[in-house]
Amino acid sequence: MATGKLTCCWAVLLIFGCHQVAPIAGSSVVVGDHNIDKIVESNELVLLNFYTDWCPFSTRLAPIFEEAARQIAVTFTESGRVTMGKVNCDTESNVAERFDIIKYPTLKVVRHGMIGKSEYRGQRSVQAFYQFVVQELADPVKEFHTLEELHYAKGDTGLVVGYFMEKNNTEYENYRKVASILKKECQFLVGFGELTEKLHPAGKNLIIFRADATKSSHREYYSEFSGNMTSFDDLLTWADDKCIQLVREITFSNAEAIGEEGLPFVMLFYDKNNMQPVQEFKTVVETKLSPSSLVNYLTADGELFGHPLKHLGKTKADLPIIAIDSFRHMYLFPRYEDIHKPGALQGFIDDLYTGKLHHHFHYGESVPTSVWENGSMVESNNIVAAVVPDSQFKQLLPSPHRYTLINRTKDEL
Repeated sequence: MATGKLTCCWAVLLIFGCHQVAPIAGSSVVVGDHNIDKIVESNELVLLNFYTDWCPFSTRLAPIFEEAARQIAVTFTESGRVTMGKVNCDTESNVAERFDIIKYPTLKVVRHGMIGKSEYRGQRSVQAFYQFVVQELADPVKEFHTLEELHYAKGDTGLVVGYFMEKNNTEYENYRKVASILKKECQFLVGFGELTEKLHPAGKNLIIFRADATKSSHREYYSEFSGNMTSFDDLLTWADDKCIQLVREITFSNAEAIGEEGLPFVMLFYDKNNMQPVQEFKTVVETKLSPSSLVNYLTADGELFGHPLKHLGKTKADLPIIAIDSFRHMYLFPRYEDIHKPGALQGFIDDLYTGKLHHHFHYGESVPTSVWENGSMVESNNIVAAVVPDSQFKQLLPSPHRYTLINRTKDEL
């Protein structure tokens, strides 16, 4: 951090009580264009603090991050395990753009050279950073010692199971690396030697994926990896495709991360005492809807998210219901039962992007078709705009009370 700002920075720190944690010189690594590739490629784990000198949240975080980096360096002395780095976004704009930074401070996680799909969003304290690193560097693969243990293994998010002849080889090391990247999406198990010799081809290791179709939402519920296990990229691509669920459950703990992906929510609000609609919704998404990278398919506990229901004019008694939240407006799917009609839900989603959904909810479907021309609305003095519920989930996006946000505008949906 620039020395010219030191006096000002400490004035801010004293006000907020952060002076109790003094910065330790050299605890974290200054990262920029000159060394970013070497750092991320040579470490198992990298935690990067993207900051600016003028951001008050960055200033408060700086001494905490430095002290955490010092303690972590004392614990993990082995080269290549972990690096705590800091990126000044004012002077390293290329690195900030590469990591798609839209707020300060942003804490990006890189595992085995791969930028994590989720950021660090936990508590900004020395202890929290330290525990996060300890957990991230823990073995991501659980070894089973009996076949009974394997038989009863449960993973609501899916299981990846490795049957290996031995541990000390490139194939298992790649498996462990993939597990460290995807451990939040799948549970990774492994068995070695005589225990699993009848479960894989003679002289070859085997990796399989399995999931419980009643609890998860995957493209497949059983698959064997048939690629080259010595290729980390091939194994990661396969596991990523199997582990990432088409429909995710939204909670208050993951809403910020999902929202920051920038995709509208297509949501099923359900009653937790009746889970059948959840499976119906997952089945429709898997089998009836076109593969899409334009929306996020989510399920939400209607009791937990009662506030958005209220703004839709609904209560728990109306569940299940489906709605789209575009981060500007919320649109209600007319009848839940219609998800079984061919093209009904797909058409509802398509209409969001053509603009017709926005048009219909503002002006009603009875407006003459002459008002809608060439994919855009033509103004008319005879049309009275309706009231459309505002987005409620935009309130769970990154808060200006925690970050300095960079303005980015979106077309209205």
